[in-house]
Amino acid sequence: SPTGDPHLGNIRTALFNWLFAKNNKGKFILRVEDTDRNRLVEGAMESQLEALKWLGIDWDEGPDIGGAYKPYTQSERLDIYKKISERLIQDGFAYKCYCSQERLTQMREGYKKTQSIVGYDRKCRNINSLELGGINNEKSYVVRFKTPLEGKIIFNDLIRGQVEFENIRLDDFVILKSDGFPTYHLANVIDDYYMKITHVMRAEEWLSSTPKHIHIYNSMNWEMPKFAHLPIILAPDKSKLSKRHGATSILEYRRLGYLPNAMVNFLAKLGWSLDGETEKIETSKLINNFSLKKVSKSGAIFDIDKLNWLNGVY
Repeated sequence: SPTGDPHLGNIRTALFNWLFAKNNKGKFILRVEDTDRNRLVEGAMESQLEALKWLGIDWDEGPDIGGAYKPYTQSERLDIYKKISERLIQDGFAYKCYCSQERLTQMREGYKKTQSIVGYDRKCRNINSLELGGINNEKSYVVRFKTPLEGKIIFNDLIRGQVEFENIRLDDFVILKSDGFPTYHLANVIDDYYMKITHVMRAEEWLSSTPKHIHIYNSMNWEMPKFAHLPIILAPDKSKLSKRHGATSILEYRRLGYLPNAMVNFLAKLGWSLDGETEKIETSKLINNFSLKKVSKSGAIFDIDKLNWLNGVY
């Protein structure tokens, strides 16, 4: 996502995906997820690619080299997302929501006062044709997924094992925004399906989004990929790693004189281990030995002293 500098966490996720693809003789696909227009940062995409190239992480398909499933930039795939959202509405799995921002804000404030679970109250979920006819066709709307009110989603995470989410605790989440751009939930599911992605490996923070994605897969009767959620990277004090703990951009470490192979070695060890002892591991050995079975469930501590030591070794 071109929303900022190439963060350590995002690059670690890319590295794990790359190592997994290489180890399994698969393809590593680079996709530009630029649907959140308010957060786009000029030059961020170039910085992300620069960081990956510096580390030696190459890709088999992407916006710069093409591939069988182009385009690889989501803002160039809006027609596909709109078509699928219309199909979901037609099949009864989604609906148009005409609620104003003012109403949604008031609703959230009401939830805060009562300390209730924050979520959309489903006002537009069962709007009838008579009510719909009274709505100006030009009025802006979003498309929401009609989440089942009963049952649960159960799936196997390749790192965490069996995970369960009760549907009643899920929101009727937005899949298409009023500007015609999809949310992460819709765009990623559609692109993963059409690009024949077999494994979705991402940060732990996206775990709670997975039941939403599974609902979309099920409603479209699409085969699902396998999911794996990587442990969060923590600071030495076990809080979430941030700029107050030091540099978080990969390119900043390059500027400071760190070597790319030392950085790859260090990032690979943030949540993965070869044998619990070996520290220096060349990239070729990482590729040959990488396995999700060796990825930890618990958070990985960012130890700058270990990075400095590794850099000295290299």
